[in-house]
Amino acid sequence: MVVEAGDVDVFEQSRGRLEAIAYRLLGSAGDAEDAVQDTFLRWQATDRELIETPVAWLTTVLTNICRNQLTSARARRETYVGQWLPEPVPAGDRMLGPAETAEQRDAVSMAVLTVLERLSPNERVVFVLREAFGYPHAEIAAMLELSEANCQQIYRRAREHVSAGRARAVTDAAAARRVAEEFLAATVSGQVESLVRLLAADAVNIADGGGHFPARRTPMVGALVIARFLRSLVQPGMAERFLPPGAEVGMHAAVVNGGPAIVITAAGRVAAVVCLDVAADGRIAALHVQANPEKLTRLSRQWPTS
Repeated sequence: MVVEAGDVDVFEQSRGRLEAIAYRLLGSAGDAEDAVQDTFLRWQATDRELIETPVAWLTTVLTNICRNQLTSARARRETYVGQWLPEPVPAGDRMLGPAETAEQRDAVSMAVLTVLERLSPNERVVFVLREAFGYPHAEIAAMLELSEANCQQIYRRAREHVSAGRARAVTDAAAARRVAEEFLAATVSGQVESLVRLLAADAVNIADGGGHFPARRTPMVGALVIARFLRSLVQPGMAERFLPPGAEVGMHAAVVNGGPAIVITAAGRVAAVVCLDVAADGRIAALHVQANPEKLTRLSRQWPTS
């Protein structure tokens, strides 16, 4: 069917929200863009005169596309090389969606997006639409063809899974950057004791190299173990083992996915991102290291201006 300019405008007005929903559901900005494009193609092919509420129709179509992708993604990740982590997104990127409240910012943190991987597709959809976008249970139930009571039950179960063991510090962007700067200073100092003081005793370091970059296949656990590892990374000559020869390496404090992060650059691109999960006592409870180049292209494009 022919798409009139007005129909395109209707879709474009929803694009940012659709991308934000898809990113939180899929954990990948690239997959989110593809899902939104598939939604547009279906919008283009349907009889739009029969659609009473375009926003609801578009959200329903996108949600079902993402549900199908989540089901197939589980099978693909069984053969993924090493640990799988979401794709990091810098502060200000519309993929992050609403970030007015602490709950909305926390819901898009690397830690929470990683936990969401353990949920079923329905649990993930209900949690994201309710927690981050405030959709009423009745609307979510209609999208998923469930009863409202069932939808509420799924939400409670999903929230329990996500909240289990999470007692995190609430930080705004300024506070997140201060945490990142303090952690970066301790890392480049080469002083193990300084790093240990910033880390929780049972801190966890999880790295995703995707088979393209050297990364441990199992998490690293313990403040002292992690501190010694980080200290080794800033030793002379260590960077050359992992990065292009002669590349100028930079380490930058940043805000990524709403939280503190260290961005490592080399040869004009982002080589790795270390997202820091801050516990309620202010210590670093987890480090999520994304070093898979396939998941850093969007951040690399935005980094010079982010």
